[in-house]
Amino acid sequence: MRQVTDIDINKLYEVKVEKLSNLGYGIAKIDGFVVFIPNSCPDDELKIKITKKNKNFGHAEIVEIIKPSESRIEPFCKMQKVCGACQLQFIDYESQLKYKKEIVEDCMHSLSLKDIQINDVIPSPEIKEFRHKIQYPISETKESKRMLAGYYKSGSHEIVNIKHCPIQPSYCDKIIEFIRENSKQYNVSGYIESKHSGDLRHVVIRSSAFNNKSLVILVVNSDKIKDKFTKLAECIYNNLPNISGVGINFNNKKTNLILGNRTDFVIGDKYIYETLCDKTFKVSANTFFQVNPKSANNIFIYIRDYISKNFNNPSILDAYAGIAAFGICMSDTASKVVSVEEVKESVDLANEIINDNNINNIKTICMDAGKCFSEMANSDEKFDITILDPPRKGCTKESLEYALKLTTKKIIYVSCNPSSLARDLKFLTGKGCKIKSIQPFDMFPHTYHIENVVIIDR
Repeated sequence: MRQVTDIDINKLYEVKVEKLSNLGYGIAKIDGFVVFIPNSCPDDELKIKITKKNKNFGHAEIVEIIKPSESRIEPFCKMQKVCGACQLQFIDYESQLKYKKEIVEDCMHSLSLKDIQINDVIPSPEIKEFRHKIQYPISETKESKRMLAGYYKSGSHEIVNIKHCPIQPSYCDKIIEFIRENSKQYNVSGYIESKHSGDLRHVVIRSSAFNNKSLVILVVNSDKIKDKFTKLAECIYNNLPNISGVGINFNNKKTNLILGNRTDFVIGDKYIYETLCDKTFKVSANTFFQVNPKSANNIFIYIRDYISKNFNNPSILDAYAGIAAFGICMSDTASKVVSVEEVKESVDLANEIINDNNINNIKTICMDAGKCFSEMANSDEKFDITILDPPRKGCTKESLEYALKLTTKKIIYVSCNPSSLARDLKFLTGKGCKIKSIQPFDMFPHTYHIENVVIIDR
């Protein structure tokens, strides 16, 4: 195996890419030394330049594609090479699904989780115009003060000014372009991050796959409403179709967080409506809701069908519930559902949605999940099924311990991160659980992200 000291920065090497990492980089080896290469595809034969190295691995950039993989294609978006949003768009879609399954397998095998049934990835119903939450950072040019809106260039805070993004509904391009063209007449400037100056930091659009209506949220570098913000919001609402409402979010802190704590709706409705499992959901500015509703619907139907085929009116614990989407979608198959969420705004909205859908077997609890689980365990409350849908970092060991105590039959774990999922499954199998199956879903086409639903036998 070649030693790290033998690998020279800026030296050229010829390699063949073996597979993708869980962050979407191609992995190649130089006499056993591992190198990560962005924008590369398994079976690419490449000339690369080492850009960075440490004791265990290095990073490189492509100098020349000597022989492209059969999976390599021309991206359908002209901005793919500079925009950081679609890392895998240069790989044909069927191969993307194959490589994503391999990413899940590698994460499981890395922790010796073998002999687990990992199914083929269920594709997204749409691979264009599927993204229904758009968050564009805003800035402006130094001299002409022309407004810029788009995604960040990979690995930077340099905005790629995007006029057309094919993974989001086309009317969202028109909304962004209208804001670019009309902000100046109301003296609304773009945000300059280095100086923490200017007005408009982000434009957030929540669009509905159900009826094509949109909420537009103007994130401003201010702590109070200003007349110019109100006039721009009214202009957007009055001149564009598809707009349900326009709000102002206030964020004047030096932070990477997009939204501040307060949103005031200036005009129109503060919700759009979406459907999952024939249930109607309200989605507002700060509501967590999957960006690809049609692929999300596949996940909810998959879980609902599994429960209905294998249980007769079970009791269900919906943990990390958000707006209780899982509980609401599973309510038709359950005797009772208890949904636990610590954010009061989400719980209040969940209760509205439950009432709107005439559901009477869901109890919502607004409490920190760990504290709630502790109280339940002390009272000997039990559930046939626990659904875990944690954030990307996964569950704490404490939460997993409580899930074991509270569940009598099955844990259904929904994860957007194969690495933290593998870690948590390792913990659960160490406690005697058995992994029945892992079903990957492609929620984010053209990226390395992959959603997984795991059926765990308690």
